[in-house]
Amino acid sequence: MYLPPQFVAKDPAIARELIRAHPFASLISTDDEGLPFVTHLPLHLLEEESGLVLLGHVARPNPHAKLLRERPKAVVTFMGPHAYMTPRVYPDLARVPTWNYLAVHCTVQVSTLDGFDDKDRLLKHLIHDHDPAYADQWRGLGEDYQHKMMQGIVAFELRVTDLQCKVKLNQHRPESHAAMLSAYAQGNGDEQALAGWMRRLGLTGQGA
Repeated sequence: MYLPPQFVAKDPAIARELIRAHPFASLISTDDEGLPFVTHLPLHLLEEESGLVLLGHVARPNPHAKLLRERPKAVVTFMGPHAYMTPRVYPDLARVPTWNYLAVHCTVQVSTLDGFDDKDRLLKHLIHDHDPAYADQWRGLGEDYQHKMMQGIVAFELRVTDLQCKVKLNQHRPESHAAMLSAYAQGNGDEQALAGWMRRLGLTGQGA
């Protein structure tokens, strides 16, 4: 993605936090015509000594399963909070609107997970992430049913080989920070989340 230096996340923990807080990702491969093929899906992040790994699955009929086997290199994107910002936050009038956001792009190497135990581990991670109360119900369904359900999915491990994290919050326009923070703090959920990131990164306009 286009990543001007002022918007590069300086702390690597920010990317991990965004992935966990916004796990519904876009998995992007190239199809047979050379066009992007995109699947939207939740992914679970593992931090291993060798690096970051994402776990997920698609339905077996999804053409993406075949693409991942044939072309085991893909891109995964995560979108954090984002919102419009009016040029009225600037002290001068010769400005244009913008859109602020946080995003993570990962280049990944794909390995499919075919064994029951590997799929079971993956599903338990996703259940724990999104519906822990369902865990007992899943375990109570019996292995025969679980095996049948797992035959309907293609599970995979996505090992992150390159990562970009963009934090676009008008860092290069300090004269706008105080007004922008005030506007976002009074806005909707995404806008308030951006206000929180501005405070965290010290983009408050105080002392400017």
